[in-house]
Amino acid sequence: MGKIIIRGLKVLACHGVKDFEKTEKQPFIFDADIEYDFFSAYRSDNLDDTINYSAVSKTIVSVATQNTYDLIEKLAYECAYAVMNNYPAKKIVLTVYKPEAPMKLDFDTVGVTVEVERAKVYLSLGSSIGDRRAYLDNAIKLLDKDSAIRVEKVSDYMETEPYGGVAENIFLNCAVGIETLYSPNQLLDAIHRIEAECGRVRNKHWEDRTLDIDIVFFGKKIILEDDLVIPHPDYMNRNFVLEPLKQIAPNFICPICHKAIKDIDPQTRK
Repeated sequence: MGKIIIRGLKVLACHGVKDFEKTEKQPFIFDADIEYDFFSAYRSDNLDDTINYSAVSKTIVSVATQNTYDLIEKLAYECAYAVMNNYPAKKIVLTVYKPEAPMKLDFDTVGVTVEVERAKVYLSLGSSIGDRRAYLDNAIKLLDKDSAIRVEKVSDYMETEPYGGVAENIFLNCAVGIETLYSPNQLLDAIHRIEAECGRVRNKHWEDRTLDIDIVFFGKKIILEDDLVIPHPDYMNRNFVLEPLKQIAPNFICPICHKAIKDIDPQTRK
């Protein structure tokens, strides 16, 4: 993996909380480290086989000059997302400096740094209330509408028996493969927003619901947190998760059991 480096890209733009900052241009300075495998560019010596740092710089300038944001945090993420959505980079670390920030102090500059990385993720979706197909369809549309998510694969919809002893209705389930620029916790927040938009109410664990979205795999990451465990801790016991996944990701290797999805039996865990 290589790294394309941009340093000291200067832009005059209007960003800030104060009223005058929204109309009077001031300097912003950008640094970017862009991870990309440009070995093929070494072999070919052809610009088409790498990421053009001039084009990336112009993208950052365009975002910075054509928008007005209160926070440089917002500016940094918007620029990072624009780069990642327009160029095949693996990761970007982008810093925005604001050397003329309105502070009555002696300082050189202030700034923020954001990291945005591309990841392949597999989700399990289910619905057991109302128009189940419409809820799944809408959830997939909302996922793909998010600028940090791109839906790549969707399994067939499958009817399955309720799981966990609480829900009573038949579920409609599917698996969705996405590419995301979110971190795992950022993706979880986005999923919760989509569930809420589709009428999800959380009263009792495993109850019937309009929409349920679980993160099954986030690349090869293994995460053990109070509110997020990846891979999903119960996925190997759930045929309604495994069967749709076998359609869209049969050869994905689980980072826990080190077996391909197609080789995992939900009854025997083999």
